[in-house]
Amino acid sequence: MSGAGQEETGAVIVAAARTPIAARGRALASMAAHELAGVALAEVARRTGTRPEQVMLGSSLGDGGNLGRRAALAAGFGVGCPGWTVDAQCGSSLVALQQAAATVEQDGGVVAAGGAESVSGLPEERRAGGGVHQRPFSGAGFPDPDMTSAADDLAARRGIPRRRQEAFARRSHALARRHAARDRTEDSTPLAPFGGIVDDGPRRLTPALTSRFRAVREEPDATITPATAARPADGAAALLLMPAARARALGLSGVRVRGRALIGADPALPGIAAAPAAAQVLAATGTRLEDLAAVEIVEAYAAQALACLDALGLGAGDPRVDADGGALALGHPWGASPAVAATHLVHRLAAAPAGARGLIACAIGGGMGAALLVEAVDGREGLCGASADS
Repeated sequence: MSGAGQEETGAVIVAAARTPIAARGRALASMAAHELAGVALAEVARRTGTRPEQVMLGSSLGDGGNLGRRAALAAGFGVGCPGWTVDAQCGSSLVALQQAAATVEQDGGVVAAGGAESVSGLPEERRAGGGVHQRPFSGAGFPDPDMTSAADDLAARRGIPRRRQEAFARRSHALARRHAARDRTEDSTPLAPFGGIVDDGPRRLTPALTSRFRAVREEPDATITPATAARPADGAAALLLMPAARARALGLSGVRVRGRALIGADPALPGIAAAPAAAQVLAATGTRLEDLAAVEIVEAYAAQALACLDALGLGAGDPRVDADGGALALGHPWGASPAVAATHLVHRLAAAPAGARGLIACAIGGGMGAALLVEAVDGREGLCGASADS
């Protein structure tokens, strides 16, 4: 846990970029995770004119080897730039971002953090009798439900009906479509090798359409459907952090990391753990809900996101929440999803007044939660040197 950093040494995120997000087996299927990450890393370095001295990347399964090191080399940072990989399942890139902030606060220097996932490159392991084999999230003697079963259980326990989940999913798609229509290209990197590739998930959903889907599980009380569960996807995101004093000296703007939290919780109900992590970082930084200008909750499942919002006292339709759409619309590149959401968060705060605060929170398989609080700082005319054609 960390509260406010010192003004001269606190970590500032000075650039954030992501690749397009594409469904498994589609437009980005030919790229490995380290290649996707390499493009995002190279982009944040380009925008700031500054190369990182270390790279920390998160991934749920990766594509073999040390993703952080391979991506640093792919980005062109040279053999002298070390990189390593964090595995906290779908919270991996948020934990990597927390570690990067702590490193900057303690040691100074420039650190890149983020995550990447090439779901297309991972073979599915089928269980006997059908279904996809899940690798363990917890140890022997502890509950270890598959994520859809856990989301269904959470929905039942928290009284979140299917119709409410569907409405939240439709909201995510509508916001993502609106965001794309505004052509805010600073959030994605439309550079080679992507060409004209864009996010392929957001679509026009209606109540009639979402009501047609059958529940994923065959149990009578199951409510999770393909419309209310984020689809696996390929993608990457990267953020560049440095001490506040160095950012000022370089004429770079950004958002300051004010607090972070990583907690353990019940493995049987992993989806709710984002809420106590968020509550912890809010309390540690003296931040009230009304102080928040922007909130990002990673949308692995509509039921999970709604349960966390309910627990925090945030309305599902609050305009501050996932204002550019989330994983329900874009897709869920597992360990990279929090970095994608963090990219949205810092770009949203770039247009906010100094002192405006933003929160990102993520639930993690195995029963953990992670959260990060950031704050807009002075001297910003858009984020981190990002230009209209970036």
